[in-house]
Amino acid sequence: MTHIEDTQSEELDIIFQDKFLIAVHKPAGLLVHKSPIDKHETRYAMKILRDQIGQWVYPAHRLDKPTSGLLLFALHKDIASQLSAAFEQRLISKTYQAIVRGYTHEHGDIDHPLKEIAVFKHLQKQVEKKAPKDARTQYERLTCYELPYSDGRFPSSRYSHIQLRPETGRKHQIRRHLKHISHPIIGDVKYGKGEHNRLFNEHLNSQRLLLAATQLSFTHPATEQTLNLSCPLEENFQNCLASLDQYRPQV
Repeated sequence: MTHIEDTQSEELDIIFQDKFLIAVHKPAGLLVHKSPIDKHETRYAMKILRDQIGQWVYPAHRLDKPTSGLLLFALHKDIASQLSAAFEQRLISKTYQAIVRGYTHEHGDIDHPLKEIAVFKHLQKQVEKKAPKDARTQYERLTCYELPYSDGRFPSSRYSHIQLRPETGRKHQIRRHLKHISHPIIGDVKYGKGEHNRLFNEHLNSQRLLLAATQLSFTHPATEQTLNLSCPLEENFQNCLASLDQYRPQV
């Protein structure tokens, strides 16, 4: 039997577009571009957007596959180079939201160097010899919750909804930093806690990484205007927050 590929076109929500840039809302579970690590994946944001607007696009930065939110592309190669340089020089302000285990401090500044992550196993020893690079993430707590369900250690379970601003751009920086301060992100199968991921799955029907890119602020490389882009939380993230609302501690 001949396999017939589903030709139904997929589209991404466009947050901003001009003749130089385009910003979209990337759903959780979608790759930014083709990756040798996920060879089986045929869906990725770069291809979907290219087909959607009929024009080649250049990714200006990356979001992890399980992270949703604001993703910026350039429509010209030179603009992409300028944006990449701006990200590297920390001239672009990035804001994220996450739900994490435990009650965090009201404000925090995580200053913890991170080692490079090897893309392939055969490069691991080579990468491990390198010194860690500086990495810094600021956060503030928006809300906290106490759920009447045991995580296996305590009769109830506590969580925080936080906003984060990474000042550097190391791979998996936010996820690794939150693990470092013992507040891992819910739904993180690599750096998180299985008992809390399962609790959210069972009681809140949440199976995703609860991390989303929500804002980008930067100077437009062509017009030199200040751009403040914002992206709503994906529906499944919003539904999770709505379910959590009943568990806010009574003041």
